[in-house]
This record gives sequence, C-alpha cells and structure tokens, in this order.
Amino acid sequence: MSAKPEAADAAKPPAKSKKMLIIIIAAVLVLVLGGGGAFFFISKKHAAAEEGGEEAAPPPPKAAAHATPKTPPVYLPMDSMVVNLADPGGERVAQVGITLEVIDTKASDTVKAYLPTIRSSVLMLISQRTADELLKAEGKDKLVEDILKAASVPFGGGEDEDESSSKKKKKRVVQVEYPVTGVLFSSFIVQ
Repeated sequence: MSAKPEAADAAKPPAKSKKMLIIIIAAVLVLVLGGGGAFFFISKKHAAAEEGGEEAAPPPPKAAAHATPKTPPVYLPMDSMVVNLADPGGERVAQVGITLEVIDTKASDTVKAYLPTIRSSVLMLISQRTADELLKAEGKDKLVEDILKAASVPFGGGEDEDESSSKKKKKRVVQVEYPVTGVLFSSFIVQ
C-alpha cells in the first residue's frame, strides 16, 4: 500500500513544473511579440521621417522654439544698445536689450568669444530698420530671425535659403545645430 502514495506524490510535481513551463513560454512569447511590434512601428516611423527629410529642406531657425532640450538652456545677456534708426532725418533711435539663448555652458563660452562680432552685426541690423518697422510685431519677429542668422555667421551659418537651394545637389540635407538657439528682448524702446 505504501507504493501507491509514493507514485501519486511523484506525479504531482511534474504537473506543477509543466504549468510553470507553459506560463514562462507564454510570457516570453508575449515579450517577443511586443518587442517585434514596437521595433516594426519605430522602424516604420523612422523610415517615413527619412523619406520626408530627403525632399524637404529644414525650416529656418525660430526664436525660442526648439525641441525638448537635453539640458536647460543658458542665457547670455548682451549690453543694451542705443541705435540711430533709418528714418528720414535721423532723429529716431531705438534702445534695445538682447539676451541670446544658447545650448549649454560650453556653447556660451564659445559665443562669448564671438560676442563683439555678433553685437556689431546686431547694431547694423537694427540701424537698417525704421521706427515703423520696429513698432510692429512682424518687424520684431523679422529682426529676431535676422539676429539668429547673424549670430550663426561666426559658426559657419547665415547663408540665405535661395543660395543654399541653388547650390544643393545632394538629396539629404544635413541639419547643423548652431550654439545660439533663440533671441529674447529684455528691453525695446523706440523714441
């Protein structure tokens, strides 16, 4: 009689291990299918982005509009500038305070080395504007775009879009990231 209980006990553990093996196989299968689906989705999205990137040129840089940065931006204030405007008679002036937004502290040090060149370019840009242009929101937006271009010149940027599209022979456009990513006005007075 003692032989029957031993045979029953021996049969129970293999049933538990078979159930456990089935559960483990099912879990691994779910993980593999989920990973494969995620890979397929991401590769499809990446291929679509590459395909769209071959034909279209990158948009021009915008003020204070950038993708989520890896580190918080660093702000580099410039001294306030008083500039004679291009109005007839030369009696109108603008007092403008500008703060440059740069990628990180390393980029800030690089931009500081070129700050006199950038400041001179900004003074020239403002002096070419009239008071009416600078008092309108569109005029300020255009000035920000022009300052961003001028701030990228010391780093190899600032080329006009018309020139770059006529020179472009490659299908792929390389997106270059310049250290100055935004222009902020800390003061803006037109008299």
